[in-house]
Amino acid sequence: MRLEFADRARDLALFNLAIDSKLRGCDLVRLRVADVSAAGQVKERTSVLQSKTPQPVRFEITDGTRKSLLAWLEDPELVGSEFL
Repeated sequence: MRLEFADRARDLALFNLAIDSKLRGCDLVRLRVADVSAAGQVKERTSVLQSKTPQPVRFEITDGTRKSLLAWLEDPELVGSEFL
C-alpha cells in the first residue's frame, strides 16, 4: 500500500508480480513486457522459463497486480521497452 501512495508504479508492479509468481529475483528482472501483456491488455496467466532449473513456471496474475502493471505499462518511460 505504501508504494501506491508514494506513486511508485514500477516498484508496486514488480513487488506484486514477485508475490504472484514466486519467481527468484534473477527471473523476475528478466521478464519481458510481452510475457505479461498482449494487445494492450495484461494477461491473466503467463508462463516463464526459470533460469536455475529450466522448468516452466505458470502463474496467475491477480487483479491487483494486473491493475498495477497496467498503470506502469502506460508510463512513457516504458513505452517501447522490451524488458519490464
